[in-house]
Amino acid sequence: MSRILLFNKPYGVLCQFTDNEGRPTLADFIAEKGVYPAGRLDRDSEGLMVLTDSGPLQHRIANPLHKMAKSYLVQVEGEIDEAALAQLRRGVQLKDGPTLPAAAEAIDEPALWPRQVPVRYRANIPTTWLRLTIREGRNRQVRRMSAAVGFPTLRLVREAVGPWQLAGLPPGQWRELDPQQVAELQNTLPRPRGRRPGARPTQRPANIKQPRRDR
Repeated sequence: MSRILLFNKPYGVLCQFTDNEGRPTLADFIAEKGVYPAGRLDRDSEGLMVLTDSGPLQHRIANPLHKMAKSYLVQVEGEIDEAALAQLRRGVQLKDGPTLPAAAEAIDEPALWPRQVPVRYRANIPTTWLRLTIREGRNRQVRRMSAAVGFPTLRLVREAVGPWQLAGLPPGQWRELDPQQVAELQNTLPRPRGRRPGARPTQRPANIKQPRRDR
C-alpha cells in the first residue's frame, strides 16, 4: 500500500532531504524512508506539503497538467481592494505568460502560529490577508501574482492541496493518511503508461536540480 504524509513546513526549511550548506531540510523533521515531496514550497514559504512513496500519486499531485487546486493564506502589504481581487480572479499577466483564473477573497487575519522570522512591520502601511486558490505551479507564482496587482506578499502559508488540509497540524509536525484514504485516491487515478502501479517516484531529493514549484 502506498503512503501519503502531510507535513507542515516551517519557514526557512528546504523542500529536500539533503543540503550541502547545512540549512534545515525535511530530514530534520521526517525520519521516514522512501517518501518524497509531491510539489514544493520555497524556503521562505510555510504550510502544507504532501510526501509519498508512490510515483503515480506524486505525478498526480505535483504535475500542473492535472490542475490540482492549491490554496494559500497570503498576507500582503497594503489594503487590497476589489479591483485587485478581480484581477486575480481573471488571471494576471506575468513575465512567463498569463495565469489561469484564481479564486481570491479578502479574509480576516487567520489564527496562525508566530513565524520564526517576524514579518517586516511598517507602522504607516497596513496589511491585508487573503485566501488565494490556484491550479498551476509556477516558480513563486503567488508572490508574483500579488506583486503584479500592486500588493507584495509578506507571508505565505499553504493551507490545502487538493482534498488535504493543514488544519490541526502544528509547524514541523507530520501525520500519515489512513491506508483506506490512500486506496480510495489511487483508484481514481489514471495509470501512467510505462509505470507499474505503486512504482516509486522518479524524483529524488539528493542534490538534484529541479524547477522550483513555489506559489
